Amino acid sequence: MFVPSLAEKVEFLQHPGSYAEPTREVTAIETHMSWVFLTDHYAYKLKKPYSRDLIDYSTVHARKLSSQREVRLNQRLAEGVYLDVVALKCDREHRLSLGGRGRIVDWLVRMRRLPLAQTLEYRLRVGRATRQDACQLVERWWSLYADAAHPHISAVEWRRRLLDDITLSEHELLRPEFALPEHEVRRLVSALCDFLAQSGPLLDSRADSHHLAEGHGDLRPEHVYFTQPLAIIDCIEFDLRLRQRDPVDELAFLALECERLEHPEWREWLLEHYRRLSGDRPDVALVAFYQALHALRRARLAILHIEDPETGAAWHWADSARDYLRRGWEHMAVGDDGEGAAPAQLMPRRRR
Repeated sequence: MFVPSLAEKVEFLQHPGSYAEPTREVTAIETHMSWVFLTDHYAYKLKKPYSRDLIDYSTVHARKLSSQREVRLNQRLAEGVYLDVVALKCDREHRLSLGGRGRIVDWLVRMRRLPLAQTLEYRLRVGRATRQDACQLVERWWSLYADAAHPHISAVEWRRRLLDDITLSEHELLRPEFALPEHEVRRLVSALCDFLAQSGPLLDSRADSHHLAEGHGDLRPEHVYFTQPLAIIDCIEFDLRLRQRDPVDELAFLALECERLEHPEWREWLLEHYRRLSGDRPDVALVAFYQALHALRRARLAILHIEDPETGAAWHWADSARDYLRRGWEHMAVGDDGEGAAPAQLMPRRRR
């Protein structure tokens, strides 16, 4: 039985004539775990047969289920954007088609194409992002958390998840083939572990007070579109546990990414509107911890791209990982100066 390769699928999907709707051109974008094909009005996402850690897209059936989940979950904050799942088929003459005749050989998520100039990332880069934008974003995002069910996660389980995340990141970042500075990895890991050990009641209160809920899981500037209505795309679909978050954790991640785009003021703007809507008053040390934890996680995800040379040069990902490590350490080690750093007493007292 003929099974088309990923390369053959990509080649087919790059041709304008492969789509039911007329399109002048197709732009293909490769990411770590998928290919995205942009037509004039739509975007089609084809997941790679990827399998690592919590992600398993290794079979056609697994990619179908994942694509269906992606559409369903993203309709929560991007209704009208995620449309449906389309079958990629292959006939007896080995000809591929979208929704035509033949045997199903893969599945694609079909979305309405959104203009990049309406992303938060673009607005931040050109200096057009405003406090009102932050307010609009938080209101849209909070509508998800306000209506979400609260999972039964104990304080002990919440801390264990955080520690497991730190341990996994440390293991990957210290792999010798990546050649990252060991002392930079270990000092950030040590600071985060110290916080877990010394600030247990602060973290426990987040679970005990039922703050944890099923959120987005990957709230980044490039996933926020200031359309009408505002749309937030690309939530984590492959693992429920990664969507179960403290809302402060999720906003801290977005603030970190805004900081990397040279807009640290967004941290206070986001938290200001969050406090107003939720009535929650998170400790500044908690926010700093979450930002540092995300920095460690993003360093791990960046460096793993080196194993997939099609997604960019190794030096780019290594530089990105080192930048995240530096920012994570600054959030944990710098005294509270009103810019969102953790208090000085949170500096690590031990080294490994």
